[in-house]
Amino acid sequence: MSEAKNAIPIYHKITLSIKEANELTGIGINRIEDHLREPNCPFVLFVGTKKMVKRKEFEEYLSKALFF
Repeated sequence: MSEAKNAIPIYHKITLSIKEANELTGIGINRIEDHLREPNCPFVLFVGTKKMVKRKEFEEYLSKALFF
């Protein structure tokens, strides 16, 4: 119960888990993981061995990829 009270909305987070990025965009988890594996991916952040998604950079990447 206490987690629900302290939960931060996705749109306020700076970094997202792959699952949260999936929920935000509707892009499949496997597709997001594929992008994170690409060399020089602009929106990957490693926290130890865990891959996180930089929300702002991810949104910018998607806006460029979808509209150009």
